Amino acid sequence: MTLSVENIAFSYEKQIPVLEGISFSISQGEFIGIFGPNGGGKTTLLKLMLGLLKPTVGEVKILGEPPQKTRSQIGYVPQVRRFDRQFPISVLEVVLQGCLSMHRGFGNYPPEAKQKALEALKKVGLEDKAEVRFGDLSGGQIQRTLIARALAPEPKILLLDEATVGVDPETLAEIFSFLLALRKEITILLVTHDLQAIAKEMNRLFCIQRHLTIFSPEQVCEHFALGLYHPPLMKKKDGDESL
Repeated sequence: MTLSVENIAFSYEKQIPVLEGISFSISQGEFIGIFGPNGGGKTTLLKLMLGLLKPTVGEVKILGEPPQKTRSQIGYVPQVRRFDRQFPISVLEVVLQGCLSMHRGFGNYPPEAKQKALEALKKVGLEDKAEVRFGDLSGGQIQRTLIARALAPEPKILLLDEATVGVDPETLAEIFSFLLALRKEITILLVTHDLQAIAKEMNRLFCIQRHLTIFSPEQVCEHFALGLYHPPLMKKKDGDESL
């Protein structure tokens, strides 16, 4: 099993739980969509899987180990809302940040790290932008650069937290096509509000709203016209998950 979560709960500073009673397992090569309302706990769940937070109750295992021991096997694409476009850093230098474990200090990376970064840029179609300043990229190119950074160390799991926010429909389609091409070689968990464009291609969909409800792509697609979070999509109190 690539990833397992057993009955976890989490709350910040002993407040009301953000997550509660979450359990699931994911096999190698699965493509999982994660959706839910703002504040429902999606980003918190990713941080628990990354080992950046520890569950109040329960446990998370990545490749059979606590995430703190296997973090190098996880690629992460965080939400990006704002950054300094004038900061003098190239696209290649951003991608090389994914290879920090190979860093020799004083800005030095071994040749194999640079090669990995260039290969990752080629995967996302930005090999010709390596020396361009990161701040000069379009929104879609920025997102693809961050995906390349996550892929550079060749992880076994890729977590993306709303990595398609703010991109145009054409770029969105390109990113989704790229992720679908990756699905056989890497396990992908994608947090997104753009599920309608890709839901049918995913293995399962996780709705996070403090608790977890798991759906097949067909179950979610049937209800887009009614809105993602209406009652039929949520678990009934007695545990009935019927739609």
